[in-house]
Amino acid sequence: MTDSPRGEAATPEGTAAHRREAQGLGALQVGVLTVTDSRTEATDESGPLARRLLEAAGHHIAKHQLLPNDEARVRALVQQWLAPRDLHAIVITGGTGLGSKDRTVEAVTPLFEKEIPGFGELFRLLSYQEQIGTTAILSRAVAGSAQGAVVVSLPGSSKAVDLALTRILIPELRHLLREIRR
Repeated sequence: MTDSPRGEAATPEGTAAHRREAQGLGALQVGVLTVTDSRTEATDESGPLARRLLEAAGHHIAKHQLLPNDEARVRALVQQWLAPRDLHAIVITGGTGLGSKDRTVEAVTPLFEKEIPGFGELFRLLSYQEQIGTTAILSRAVAGSAQGAVVVSLPGSSKAVDLALTRILIPELRHLLREIRR
């Protein structure tokens, strides 16, 4: 067993080998989509934060856009981005709450070939422990695989984006992709 990336319980040797192999994937091509009715390109904080964090981790932002909370438009754009199969991941911020306009989860989950339930579970646990307490139950953050890519839907809060990317997604993104594409 080896130490894990964040110093948690020891990582089984097989998992460590998969992670080492996944590092060979290098810089990934990522799309970042902000879904919001209350922000503009000028006032959006979460999308630019996601782009900065992913770039700092060595990835390339191939596409980015801001759309209103519109289920059909969000689904159509994600399908358009996935179709050429040149993106490794799509990170979506916003539209994951319980409000009537929050439809991002409904837009993307029909596109999933496989859901990655551990992502949402771990995100809510960390949110509970480190940021918002029991309010974490209101988050519907999800992740899944679609057309050979990782698709992640996060809350629109910049704190949530920072937590999800730095603590979960960036450390595991290449490993997730390796598993999806094998």
